[in-house]
Amino acid sequence: MFMARLKVSLASFLKETRGSLTVEAVIAVPLLFWIMAATFDFFEVHRYKSAREKATFTIADMISRETAPTGITSVYLDNAKVLFDEITNDDGVNQIRVSIVSYDADTDDYGVAWSQVRGTGSLVPLTDGDVQNAHATLPAVSDGEEIILVESTSGYNPLFNVGLNDVTIGTRVFSAIRFAPQICYEGTCGLHS
Repeated sequence: MFMARLKVSLASFLKETRGSLTVEAVIAVPLLFWIMAATFDFFEVHRYKSAREKATFTIADMISRETAPTGITSVYLDNAKVLFDEITNDDGVNQIRVSIVSYDADTDDYGVAWSQVRGTGSLVPLTDGDVQNAHATLPAVSDGEEIILVESTSGYNPLFNVGLNDVTIGTRVFSAIRFAPQICYEGTCGLHS
């Protein structure tokens, strides 16, 4: 008898539709807003990263085409940082590091001819010790060949609180020197020239 009443009550409850729109709206509307905010933030992180990759490639390409006998100057690198900020189109905390890395086949080691940092952040100029045995992270090059390494870091702060914490976007670009045998910094080519 009790089971029969329970079955009738459950069947009646399941067929009842009054008030279901309100309950569904209370559940669905906040979820829809969260999904829209999350979609915006995740898209924005990818757009942010893409802009920084393009800016880093531009700086590397720009330096690879240099042929001035005095090489790259401090003012040149300051302006490269300004260009990076303009391409990325924000006033955030951006930092770039430009390094010339060479390879010595006799010792099977990499070395840093020169390394300069512009902007505020965690990047510091590279040293020989940083790259000496970095065969897994540096490209294979010929004996004595120098390559340009441009790195950048930027911090992204999400607009909405959807579970995405502050993100540090880092990019790393290698480029060959195109038109000159080497690229010097303010007239000196470093120890590995």
